[in-house]
Amino acid sequence: MAVLEMEFESKALKRAVSFRAIIPYERFKPPYPTLYLLHGLGGSSSRWLHYTNLRILAESKGIAVILPSGENAFYLDVLVKDGCLGDFGAYVGDELVRVTREMFPLSTKREDTFISGMSMGGYGALRNGLKYRDTFGKIAVFAGAVHFYEYSREWVADEGNVMGELMNFGNLDETEKTDRNPRVLIEEIRKENEADGGNHFPKIYITCGVEDHLLDANRQLAEGLKEAGADVTYVPVPGRHDFFFCNENLPAVFDWLDAKSEPKAF
Repeated sequence: MAVLEMEFESKALKRAVSFRAIIPYERFKPPYPTLYLLHGLGGSSSRWLHYTNLRILAESKGIAVILPSGENAFYLDVLVKDGCLGDFGAYVGDELVRVTREMFPLSTKREDTFISGMSMGGYGALRNGLKYRDTFGKIAVFAGAVHFYEYSREWVADEGNVMGELMNFGNLDETEKTDRNPRVLIEEIRKENEADGGNHFPKIYITCGVEDHLLDANRQLAEGLKEAGADVTYVPVPGRHDFFFCNENLPAVFDWLDAKSEPKAF
């Protein structure tokens, strides 16, 4: 297994960016199923490596993992139009996938391409997994920070705005009607399914600790997804909003992904 740090010039973010990659080349044959794994608010691309058994799970399953940095932008386009800050949604949902497929022997199949994250990263995975649904076959959300349009405006302003992250969403009364709100994307896909008789939803796994203040927001969105026709696995478990919760539940998510490369012969 190789753990690498890479850098390239991102057109979506208008600057040089770095990401980490886990490539299980020693034990498995390419092309590799791939998980794009997003960190939370105030974190970095190294958090999943330092605080969980991610490397062991990736190597045991033969899944490549790409760990980008989302800074504190919630994996959204930055609301400074014509500025130099760029679009983190287009970065993780489109550009990073294309670039890493050129760099590494990754599967290009939708059913082998997954997106996941914790907290801010959970929101980013859900929003961008739904928006770029032709790319991602599965979405896994760990305690998603999906409360901005699910809880009252007062709660969001007082309790759900830890370090000013609400600024990423702008005026909630206005952006509630845009694809910053996952429910807008859910309805868009529901109508798309109704029009052509297909099912364009990725499969979705949502887990949250029962002691987590974001539990109700995650449950409400899971219910909304199910009502719209998505294949949703919702798993409330003991735990708080921390990496102990993530580490304990990461194996279940890897099992749910149900992906494995072909082992090499020794």
